[in-house]
Formats: sequence, structure tokens, C-alpha cells
Amino acid sequence: MEISYDDLRALMEKGQSLFLVDVRTQQEVDEGRIPGSLHIPVDTVEEAFSLEPEAFKAKYGVTKPPLDCPELVFHCLLGKRGAAATSKANQLGYLHARNYAGGYKEWSEKTAQ
Repeated sequence: MEISYDDLRALMEKGQSLFLVDVRTQQEVDEGRIPGSLHIPVDTVEEAFSLEPEAFKAKYGVTKPPLDCPELVFHCLLGKRGAAATSKANQLGYLHARNYAGGYKEWSEKTAQ
């Protein structure tokens, strides 16, 4: 399941319960990020979202989203790692998890205009 740039922008502007996860490497994140995103590298997504809520909050500083979180969105640079992370979240029971397929590349191009 995917989400478009325009839909993601709309969610951010509404200030709804968007839980945006950046699954790129630390080096990529250091070069720029989507505001409000939480960095959880793709190879640690399964482990992170398997944590107990208290452990998740202790490690990432935010409340772990519930399984029925309506706006759980993963993204990477171009979409492939985001899709893998979304799939992992679905396997863990996050039914509404989506991938921002345009990734940081599309985001940075569109917001630079």
C-alpha cells in the first residue's frame, strides 16, 4: 500500500496522528530529512516494532504506534527500502502501514521548488 506526495503533505498539514518513519541509513538522514520523521533503519524495523511500548519509547523517545495506527508511513530515498519496511510492519500486524514510494528524493525535489 502506498501514499503519494500530495497525500503525505495533506496529512502533515492537518497535523493528524501521522507516524512517519525514515528507514534510510544514518548518513543519508544526516544529509536531510522530512520534518517530523523518526529514523529507524530498515534492517532494524522488525526489531523496533516488535518492542514492548515502554522499550520503544525508551529507545526512540516517542510513543509506539498502536497496531491500528491509521497513519503509519515508511519512506526511504527511492521507495524500495520503504516498501520492505512497510511489508515487515504489515507482517507484525500494522494493517494500515503505507510506503511513501516517492521517498526523500521526490520530497526534496518538490519542497525545493
